[in-house]
Amino acid sequence: MTIGEICSREVVFVARSESCAQAARLMRENHVGSLVVVPQPAASGMPIGMITDRDLAVGVMALGLDPEKTLVEAVMRPRIALVRETEGLGRAVALMRAEGVRRLPVVDADGRLVGILAADDLIELFAEELSGLAAMVAKSHRLERAERRASL
Repeated sequence: MTIGEICSREVVFVARSESCAQAARLMRENHVGSLVVVPQPAASGMPIGMITDRDLAVGVMALGLDPEKTLVEAVMRPRIALVRETEGLGRAVALMRAEGVRRLPVVDADGRLVGILAADDLIELFAEELSGLAAMVAKSHRLERAERRASL
């Protein structure tokens, strides 16, 4: 299974030239805790950073900065881990672990933003897979017991 098969294609993004107040409004309106930062307004383009609700709280509010005047580019994390939509789940898990992040922007072959992969998406998928495996093992045990009883 590839990242492109399970990532969310609905990505909330913000331009680096927008205010932190606008970023906070976007997070609130879309019920998300992070935004992918892109170079220009209204263009998903190539991701250049990430900004989280924690970045806003610690990097703007706690410092007493004006969120209407502070730009996203001043607070965003400019070095971000990206994953291609054609890559496998193992790569995404390894990258999340190595970078200490819970969300990865997903890009196409040209590096354009096409989705976002959250750790929650992976946990949900793995939980379903483990549940299926547990059901298979339980069924196998029931069949073995039935065969043993029949042979007695």
